[in-house]
Amino acid sequence: MPRLWTETIEEHRRAVHDATLDAFAAQLAEHGLASVTMSQLAAAAGIGRATLYKYFPDVESVLVAWHERQITRHLHLLEQARDAADGPGARLEAVLSAFAQIQHAHQGSDLPVAMLHRGRHVTEARQQLHVLVSDLITACAASGDIRPGVPAGELASYCLHALSAAGGIPSRAAVRRLVAVTLAGLRPETPR
Repeated sequence: MPRLWTETIEEHRRAVHDATLDAFAAQLAEHGLASVTMSQLAAAAGIGRATLYKYFPDVESVLVAWHERQITRHLHLLEQARDAADGPGARLEAVLSAFAQIQHAHQGSDLPVAMLHRGRHVTEARQQLHVLVSDLITACAASGDIRPGVPAGELASYCLHALSAAGGIPSRAAVRRLVAVTLAGLRPETPR
């Protein structure tokens, strides 16, 4: 198959895939997961049902693909937060704040979290996130901004578990306070 033809087919497949996931996100936000049907998705994506079924066998498979895309976007947002900040402490705070805000944004969702979080894509994303935070903590430790004697991996786990609670907090102000308390737990103890 000529290269141009292959690229065109791949672009078309990507466009159909993305249009389906975008339509799913809109349907999910407007009606909730229980109301999403394959017929509605096809119509909202501007494709035929037969075409939709070539890509996804059912709503659950669309949900999983959408979730994978969301996780990829979240990791990218965290990397952007890191890269926009200046200095190790600011980078760590930016990433932890962004992570907490992402958690907060997901409260009240009717998504089947247990089903979505058992996939390999989630395991890999958690590992990437843990490495990202561990590396930032290591950089902070080198500058003396982090309490000594606790491995960076343990402190990363502490931060991520603590900030997962942001999913149940009622306001952005409360999320900011949670981030502040979490960061305070990382700082070296001051002599009394």
